[in-house]
Amino acid sequence: MAAANAPISMKEVLTLSSLGINQQSMTFTHLTMESDKYICVRETAPQNSVVIIDMNMPMQPLRRPITADSALMNPNSRILALKAQLPGTTQDHLQIFNIEMKAKMKSHQMPEQMLGDSEPVKMFERTANLVNNQIINYRCDPSEKWLVLIGIAPGSPERPQLVKGNMQLFSVDQQRSQALEAHAASFASFKVLGNENPSTLICFASKSTNAGQITSKLHVIELGAQQGKPGFTKKQADLFFPPDFGDDFPVSMQISQKYGLIYVITKLGLLFVYDLETASAVYRNRISPDPIFLTAEASSIGGFYAINRRGQVLLATVNEATIVPFVSGQLNNLELAVNLAKRGNLPGAENLVVQRFQELFSQTKYKEAAELAAESPQGILRTPDTVAKFQPSSSGTSMGWFCGMFHVLVPIGIIYEQEEKNESVPVQSGQTPPLLQYFGTLLTRGKLNAFESLELSRLVVNQNKKNLLENWLAEDKLECSEELGDLVKTVDNDLALKIYIKARATPKVVAAFAERREFDKILIYSKQVGYTPDYLFLLQTILRSDPQGAVNFALMMSQMEGGCPVDYNTITDLFLQRNLIREATAFLLDVLKPNLPEHGFLQTKVLEINLVTFPNVADAILANGMFSHYDRPRIAQLCEKAGLYVRALQHYTELPDIKRVIVNTHAIEPQALVEFFGTLSKEWALECMKDLLLVNLRANLQIIVQTAKEYCEQLGVEACIKLFEQFKSYEGLYFFLGSYLSSSEDPDIHFKYIEAAAKTGQIKEVERVTRESNFYDAEKTKNFLMEAKLPDARPLINVCDRFGFVPDLTHYLYTSNMLRYIEGYVQKVNPGNAPLVVGQLLDDECPEDFIKGLILSVRSLLPVEPLVEECEKRNRLRLLTQFLEHLVSEGSQDVHVHNALGKIIIDSNNNPEHFLTTNPYYDSRVVGKYCEKRDPTLAVVAYRRGQCDDELINVTNKNSLFKLQARYVVERMDADLWDKALSPDNEYRRQLIDQVVSTALPESKSPEQVSAAVKAFMTADLPHELIELLEKIVLQNSAFSGNFNLQNLLILTAIKADPSRVMDYINRLDNFDGPAVGEVAVEAQLYEEAFAIFKKFNLNVQAVNVLLDNIQSIERAVEFAFRVEEDAVWSQVAKAQLREGLVSDAIESFIRADDATQFLDVIQAAEDANVYHDLVRYLLMVRQKTKEPKVDSELIYAYAKIDRLGDIEEFVLMPNVANLQDVGDRLYVEALYEAAKIIFAFISNWAKLACTLVKLRQFQGAVDAARKANSSKTWKEVCFACVDAEEFRLAQICGLNIIIQVDDLEEVSDYYQNRGCFNELISLMESGLGLERAHMGIFTELGVLYARYRPEKLMEHIKLFSTRLNIPKLIRVCDEQQHWTELTYLYIQYDEFDNAATTIMNHSPEAWDHMQFKDVAVKVANVELYYKAVHFYLQEHPDLINDLLNVLALRVDHTRVVDIMRKAGHLHLVKPYMVAVQSANVAAVNEALNGIYVEEEDYDRLRESIDMHDNFDQIGLAQKVEKHELLEMRRIAAYIYKKAGRWKQSIALSKKDSLYKDAMETCSQSGDRELAEELLAYFIEQKKKECFAACLFVCYDLIRPDVALELAWMNNMIDFAFPYLLQFIREYTGKVDELVKDRIEAIKETKAKEEEEKDVLKQQNMYAQLLPLALPAPPMPGMGGAGMGGGFVPPPPMGGMGMPPMPPFGMPPMGTY
Repeated sequence: MAAANAPISMKEVLTLSSLGINQQSMTFTHLTMESDKYICVRETAPQNSVVIIDMNMPMQPLRRPITADSALMNPNSRILALKAQLPGTTQDHLQIFNIEMKAKMKSHQMPEQMLGDSEPVKMFERTANLVNNQIINYRCDPSEKWLVLIGIAPGSPERPQLVKGNMQLFSVDQQRSQALEAHAASFASFKVLGNENPSTLICFASKSTNAGQITSKLHVIELGAQQGKPGFTKKQADLFFPPDFGDDFPVSMQISQKYGLIYVITKLGLLFVYDLETASAVYRNRISPDPIFLTAEASSIGGFYAINRRGQVLLATVNEATIVPFVSGQLNNLELAVNLAKRGNLPGAENLVVQRFQELFSQTKYKEAAELAAESPQGILRTPDTVAKFQPSSSGTSMGWFCGMFHVLVPIGIIYEQEEKNESVPVQSGQTPPLLQYFGTLLTRGKLNAFESLELSRLVVNQNKKNLLENWLAEDKLECSEELGDLVKTVDNDLALKIYIKARATPKVVAAFAERREFDKILIYSKQVGYTPDYLFLLQTILRSDPQGAVNFALMMSQMEGGCPVDYNTITDLFLQRNLIREATAFLLDVLKPNLPEHGFLQTKVLEINLVTFPNVADAILANGMFSHYDRPRIAQLCEKAGLYVRALQHYTELPDIKRVIVNTHAIEPQALVEFFGTLSKEWALECMKDLLLVNLRANLQIIVQTAKEYCEQLGVEACIKLFEQFKSYEGLYFFLGSYLSSSEDPDIHFKYIEAAAKTGQIKEVERVTRESNFYDAEKTKNFLMEAKLPDARPLINVCDRFGFVPDLTHYLYTSNMLRYIEGYVQKVNPGNAPLVVGQLLDDECPEDFIKGLILSVRSLLPVEPLVEECEKRNRLRLLTQFLEHLVSEGSQDVHVHNALGKIIIDSNNNPEHFLTTNPYYDSRVVGKYCEKRDPTLAVVAYRRGQCDDELINVTNKNSLFKLQARYVVERMDADLWDKALSPDNEYRRQLIDQVVSTALPESKSPEQVSAAVKAFMTADLPHELIELLEKIVLQNSAFSGNFNLQNLLILTAIKADPSRVMDYINRLDNFDGPAVGEVAVEAQLYEEAFAIFKKFNLNVQAVNVLLDNIQSIERAVEFAFRVEEDAVWSQVAKAQLREGLVSDAIESFIRADDATQFLDVIQAAEDANVYHDLVRYLLMVRQKTKEPKVDSELIYAYAKIDRLGDIEEFVLMPNVANLQDVGDRLYVEALYEAAKIIFAFISNWAKLACTLVKLRQFQGAVDAARKANSSKTWKEVCFACVDAEEFRLAQICGLNIIIQVDDLEEVSDYYQNRGCFNELISLMESGLGLERAHMGIFTELGVLYARYRPEKLMEHIKLFSTRLNIPKLIRVCDEQQHWTELTYLYIQYDEFDNAATTIMNHSPEAWDHMQFKDVAVKVANVELYYKAVHFYLQEHPDLINDLLNVLALRVDHTRVVDIMRKAGHLHLVKPYMVAVQSANVAAVNEALNGIYVEEEDYDRLRESIDMHDNFDQIGLAQKVEKHELLEMRRIAAYIYKKAGRWKQSIALSKKDSLYKDAMETCSQSGDRELAEELLAYFIEQKKKECFAACLFVCYDLIRPDVALELAWMNNMIDFAFPYLLQFIREYTGKVDELVKDRIEAIKETKAKEEEEKDVLKQQNMYAQLLPLALPAPPMPGMGGAGMGGGFVPPPPMGGMGMPPMPPFGMPPMGTY
């Protein structure tokens, strides 16, 4: 059967390999498809990942790196479920991810390994029949009350190829399972007749064997039958498998709920289709040559998806056009065909359905006929004719209740009254009318169509049962239409509106909303349905009754998308016509909010209206600042007239206008006027300010001052000052500068303010500013205030006090006789400046009594120091005696007071020594300095009292008072003072030292003073002077002779300054620190003195160290050691001997010292000196004192070095702490293999033992040791040693243990090959193939070896182990070794088809095979290889090129292939290929074939090609064949010209070959009248009368009648033209009749329109009476046309109604509605 006529259509939707899916992943365990939305692939190579393919975008797969054992996609949403086994356990971990949100939704860990759905809820346990089964399917019914699990197991022993299927059916409600035999199963829902609830069915297919007989069955069974309701009868049918599919079995089952079909799919690709209701077979065919392992339902189209092992995703769908004819014709099952057509609404059963309907109707089975009509496919019986058939025929009135028919609705009753007279169905009394039965059946089955709804509603409306209509509409049982709405409108407007809305009868909906006054809903509805009503008419209608509603409606219109449908100006005029100023204003204010330039006219209009009528509204609008594009000059004039002077100022732009308005300050708020000044330029603002001052200086001064304050920065402070000065307004200047003063730092500003305040009598302000301001010019201000002679001197006092003009102030006040202000200033303002006042008064020769009184009045507040300074400068210090004594008597401790009093006492010589020694308050430096020139001894007394070191040293040096200086320095005990006195820069240092040594220190009894002096001498680096000092103190009998520190100091100083005295001091002194002094002597290299000190104090170790380290005499040290016999001394000697390389002597000394602490150094030295015999003695001594691993280890090593292997064996058996591993390694490194062997054997280090035995060439033992070590490294060492020794048997034993490790395989291989042991290596690898742990590397490496050394075995090896090879590596080797056949095979296995094809073509003698190359060619990805393959076949296998091209037809560019063959000159060779692909309509193919057909003169094929394939150079082909010798070829040329629109050329060719029919048809198709008339003339010329008559009819629409008549009459052919004339007259008579009819209708419409316009005009004139007379509306700028520009046409005067004609008011004419 042709695929086009098959009832089931199959097509390839997708190839998974084209998306990069590996062939290995196209299996049941790796690929899932839970619905028709997603395919989920779990890849394991080349890396673990999950690929999600969205069937809506199959070429954009989503690949994520995820490792899992299973992966499922949610059937409906992008949610992924993953299952993976936890490492080291048998537990499964489930996770659910939302791919779109990239977040984990749920996670669950199963307590045991389970299979099943991703929801972690355990549903049931498997039954016994599913044990050891592979689970292949799990399903549940839509209600999730029934579950089924499918598994497969190996077949029976007698037929193992036939897989056994097992099924477990589980009831959730009953919690029970049933075990059945089945391979595939699915759930379905089916509605049984008489049962309103659908039944749940299970369909399952099985194939089993019993006693050698194979039984294949399909079962359909109802689950959970409903009590008391009709149930589904169990069905079963046979599944017939062809003989070649004996071992095939069902793998999947899908149910098409849309068509009620069962799809059973088998593993080998068979498809069985059965009817769900009857289990009747519908179709069987093989849909895939490859095994199918997965299917999924395509519910939306009633088919299914299937995936086979090649990765093809197939889609099976029902062929709606052919399935019903197929069932009725091929299967001859008419009942099934009808049921399928009704169930799926399919075509093909129309005749059967109509025939059945007629039979039922004729048998008066009206109910059955109604049901058939209701279910008729594609509604073929749901027509007015059917309704008419059911009309009752009773002539009387038949009445009955139509109840219970519509059980799906509320109980209803309809009284049916028969009104028609010509009925066709008789109705018996007491029976339900057939029509009502028909409608009742339709309502129970679904929804009525428009005609049925209208007919039923008419019955209901006639009986006034509108509640039934409401119920039916609520349940969507009626199809709404405009006619239905018109019918219902007579009884219920609301219900009619709902019907209009559902029927989208937009004009009727708008009219209904308007009647209900729901105007806002009109806009919403119109926007929803895209309808444009007459908005202007609606707005006028609203205005009549609801002005505010009209405003709201207008605003809603203004907010419509796309702009307001009615011009804003027109809307405004409608409001103004009715004098609705407020409403018009409200509308305009809202719509003009965007403030657009094009709205300037409307902005001006709204402002004009309100300025004339409601100025306060206009003022508020302007205050909001929402408009900026109106006519500002016009508005300014209106504002001025309305008294809105501020708004007028804001809008005027000329200075004269502003000056005229601004003087109305009585009507302008001052603050607004001030703000207005801020908008003017500097020059204009100053001009206006001058005008205001000129008009009324006093009244406007405050405004000017406020303006100057506000805008002083813009106007300039200087300009404002000049303005006030120009009018001599110090008051204005005072107020202006007062506001600016706080922010100004200009001295001139501050001075002018002081000046203005002074001149306006603001003395307090002058005093404040002079006190607080920091910016005025003090000198200038002082002079101004002195000149002004203000009665209050406080401003001048402020200036002079702050800026240091106190003498000037004192002089001014004294000369002005303002002594009161002097006293006030000194006492209250600034007592600190009293000294300056006193000094100036003394200069002005003021009486002393006034000055003394002034001083005493201040007393303690007076600063004494500057006062004394001022009096002392003027030699009037005695003037202060009384004042100072008074302060002292009050207990003053002020240093300045006592200094001054002391100076007075010294000058008066009134017992100054007593004052200097007893007064604790004076400053010693000040008083001492004062005494230096008067009496130096008094200065010394003052300096000693104050410890003024520098001053005392200077005065004593200057006056040679060294004895006093020496006593002072010794007593002070100050290090810094000693440094200064003993400094080399002090020229008097020697005199000072002599006085210290001879006088000061001998007199002192204080150890601290002596110590400080000694330290000072040491610090000053005066060793000789120090020795002199110490000998006098220590060696001579004094109080400090036995002092420990002084003895130490004497010896140390001698060591430093005079070493020759040291030995004498050591012998004479006993009370010193021997160890410390000895160390100092060593540091000073006085080694004999140091040795004497240590020996004197019995410090033997230090003494011997001096002999060894400093004197460096080992002999004296050994002698000293024998004398003292101390272990510590011997130890030091031993260390020295060890350093000097006397190892044996050192060991002997260490043994004498019994010292084991230096064993590491001894061991190292003994090894360096190779004295292992002595070392053994020393180590045995050390072992007795300590347990150190190093000691035991070195002892073993020493035994090995002196070849005492027996001692080693005894030692290791004894308890020891030796590090045997390190010792063994050391012995191995130093080639002491026998000793190492003992150690490694004792510690069981088999790896090292093996290496040692290899060194000893004991290979068998090495292999045994390596086997115990079982280490890869050890195996390699032994193996490589065996290879080098040619012990290949042992080497192979080792090698087998190495090559199982992937990382070591290559190293072993390279080692063998580098030594030429190829056969042995191959033998090793071949042996390794049988290992349990054999891995891919072994197989691959063996393949590499075969490729290099035994190529004859390579292909066999590759074919046997292709799945276990590292193909890329082997590919490289085969390429290097030029094994092309094997290389091609490897490329194919690795899916590198491009390289495979390239290899075959490049090395065709060895690698080419036609069938193999075809399979490879269709899989290559590089398009260029297709064309390379074409060249290859053209050169080497031209006889097979068509076979190749047919395979590549869907992949190559046909144009390029044709070009290749044309260039090669072998275009005829690929003619079969071009014929096969010509259906693609490629220009190059068409032209090539057409050329071949022309060469072969095959005109039939040429015409067929031209008709079916038009993509070629038509003109070129026509020109090529128009001169061909064959008539048919020339006819084709004319045909081509006709198709190309070259009418003249086509007609010329046809006429040339006498093909008149062709010429006439061409002329008719051209539509060219001139060509037609020329052809008529040609026929007349040629006397072709019959052709003339035929041409008149063929070209009827083109030929003019007068031309035809003229030609016929002139050439005596009227008879031949007469049929044409009859036809023409008949046609034109009909056209005239139609025109007359149309004209009459047009006249009627015109009259009706004129009447309507008159009514509208009357209504307009009524509105015009209500317009206000004050505001004519100006024309809108830029508008043209009648009634829109150049002025407005006034409405004509109204006559009648008793009203006079209305004058024009400038309103635009109203349009029609």
